[in-house]
Amino acid sequence: MAKFNATSTTAEVLQGKNLKGQTVVVTGATSGIGFEAARSLAAAGADVIITGRSKAKYTTALEALQTAVPGARFDAVELELSDLAQVRTAAAHLQTKAPRIDRLINNAGIMACPLSRTAEGCELQFGTNHIGHFLWTCLLVPALRQSTAPRVVNLSSAGHKYAPVNFDDPHFEAHAYDKWQAYGQAKTANMLFSVGLTARGILANAVHPGAIMTNLGRHMTQEDMAQFGSQAHESGFEFKTVEQGAATSVWAATAPELEGRGGLYLEDCGIGEPASEASPTTGYFSYGLDGDAAERLWALSEEIVGEQFTLA
Repeated sequence: MAKFNATSTTAEVLQGKNLKGQTVVVTGATSGIGFEAARSLAAAGADVIITGRSKAKYTTALEALQTAVPGARFDAVELELSDLAQVRTAAAHLQTKAPRIDRLINNAGIMACPLSRTAEGCELQFGTNHIGHFLWTCLLVPALRQSTAPRVVNLSSAGHKYAPVNFDDPHFEAHAYDKWQAYGQAKTANMLFSVGLTARGILANAVHPGAIMTNLGRHMTQEDMAQFGSQAHESGFEFKTVEQGAATSVWAATAPELEGRGGLYLEDCGIGEPASEASPTTGYFSYGLDGDAAERLWALSEEIVGEQFTLA
């Protein structure tokens, strides 16, 4: 099997693959790496359904996708992950369009925003990046079960290293808000959700796409950017192109070597290893794949959404 790396692109990962007849759903695909994942998977033959936070956003994206891949089959639904009532509506609507889903790429997310809360009282990054996707995915399990080998791809980040999930105060009610700790907690939750889904028979893996200049960083200040740039220079870290950034998500969704394998942390189109002092810019912290923490997060997530999911 082909070996890929940090500079591999979506085109390289999908070379020779024919996804005709498969239905792929990509959240947050109106721009950035979500858009590129949708475009490249459609170019390989998949029927692709994207989500956007508004009809205006997804309509513009659909037009661009159809121009980029003439003849491909695209569709879209509106999805606002911070609004659980709307998540339920969107999941029901999606299943009228796609009673079978072969690949679900949970790509949408926010990063380092000022303190805000969802209607349920969740800190916004935790509520959007994890809780919204938790409910969305669990509601889509009937459609995923219709596939012979469904896969879920949850976009995490090396930013999970900022913080584990604080089960005692996940919404920053008892201690001061820190936007990077909140982001880290949410990205750790994306990893733990992958572990929990896999334990329940839906293969899921977490992906660190790398650092890409997209609108995900719209809340970053000039000071944040300067600090990030300095750290990147000191470590020899390099930004990826959008095609390189989307490649690991696409690899996670299609790589034959991942068949039957879930609960993993993927980066640079490969399976990540535990972080070490020898390689500080790669790898994962063990708390992100901890089975006990995954079960604790599952219970907390069910409590927040007000519904239990056996996924049988």
